[in-house]
Amino acid sequence: MRRICLTLPTNRACPDTIAAIGEEAAYAAAHFDVEVHLLILDSSDTATFAAHARAARALPAVPGVVVHHLDEPTQRDFLRRAIAGSGTAKPDLLLELMLPDGLSYGACTNRAFLIAAALGCESVHRRDSDSRYQSVDGEPVFPVHHELMSLGRPAADAAHGVTETVLDDRHTHKRVAMVGSSFVGELSVDIGEIQRIDPDVYHDVVSLWAPTDWTAQQKRELVEESFRGAGTELFARDHATLTLVDPMRVDMCNISFHGVHERVPLPPATDTIGSDYFLIHLVHDAALPGVLHNRNIVNFYTAERRTDAGFLAYQTRFAKFFLSMLYFNHIYDRMTAAGEALLDGNGHVRASVVAEFARESTLLEQVENIDRLDRLDTSYRRLGGRYAEFADHLAARRERLLDEARSDIEDFALLIEAWEPLVRASRDTGPLPTVEHSG
Repeated sequence: MRRICLTLPTNRACPDTIAAIGEEAAYAAAHFDVEVHLLILDSSDTATFAAHARAARALPAVPGVVVHHLDEPTQRDFLRRAIAGSGTAKPDLLLELMLPDGLSYGACTNRAFLIAAALGCESVHRRDSDSRYQSVDGEPVFPVHHELMSLGRPAADAAHGVTETVLDDRHTHKRVAMVGSSFVGELSVDIGEIQRIDPDVYHDVVSLWAPTDWTAQQKRELVEESFRGAGTELFARDHATLTLVDPMRVDMCNISFHGVHERVPLPPATDTIGSDYFLIHLVHDAALPGVLHNRNIVNFYTAERRTDAGFLAYQTRFAKFFLSMLYFNHIYDRMTAAGEALLDGNGHVRASVVAEFARESTLLEQVENIDRLDRLDTSYRRLGGRYAEFADHLAARRERLLDEARSDIEDFALLIEAWEPLVRASRDTGPLPTVEHSG
């Protein structure tokens, strides 16, 4: 029986999500020959953590499902042991990159990757706390169904469990490295207000993540499909495609990985949205098979984003996302050009090549990013109100943000180089605590 890790990283109140993901874990164990380790990585405050602990204990005891609810001290202890066992250089920096003080979408998922290895799990299936499952006739539509039908299987075998195959025969011997879908509901990035206030400013802002040499038409097309996921069409019937999955068609709230996550981590940048999407691009560019299905998750916004503090924090993460694209667009271009040369003779990603591309990108001039900040400043002042106030905040941090964007990529390269020893050491760290059910 294979083990899988179904993980929910969170730093906000989400007891209902814990109950729902518990149902998904139970579904997986009941319908597939798997042992499910439901891993809740909790960075919440004390009161919220206690509420989550009650929700985890209230999950029904189900054969084949093991629940882990880990606070940050427990995660830190695990990481210290794994880092020490790996023998890698700069242990203090690695610990900071794996469990930073600030919010990091990549770091929380990287912790899930290492803990999954410690638990003996061969795949990681990620969900988010600000999302919920669709349902049909009152029954939830769980993405894990398609994930376990295909993930880790040779593509030639996985072809029997999908609706259609759009994959060149030369890839069918490779294992399916990723199965995912997207979301319906609100935009994945909280910028709908900008679109309502001024559609032209919305276009100018969103287009900032495009490579600068793209045509106006390419940028318009990018803006039209950015952050919308699968739109608003609700689930009616299953459809799954075996293919090289377009990174624009999947989202990290609805994703699973096999193999690739043990070769290359996610960028550990703090306060940067989109920093956790790197492996989606890597799987595609390395021509690793994937499955795109339509069990989309429902995205919604938490109230915290609507507060003044939440608005400031979120817009800062959004700005840092644009600055990161100077480097990621370069890395993506290099990975696209490399193609299957990113893989070794066994079909595994060559992490050293990816690290080289990341280090190469840090040598780029910052002219593009200076222009991005200038254009953001102009756009936000045009919007007025709290957006103009945010422009003042951005201007005061200008040089710091430019430096952080570059150092984030330097940290990413370092973490890539340390990753495989970290994964190996994680397998030898000993047992992790489990939840005792009260229900």
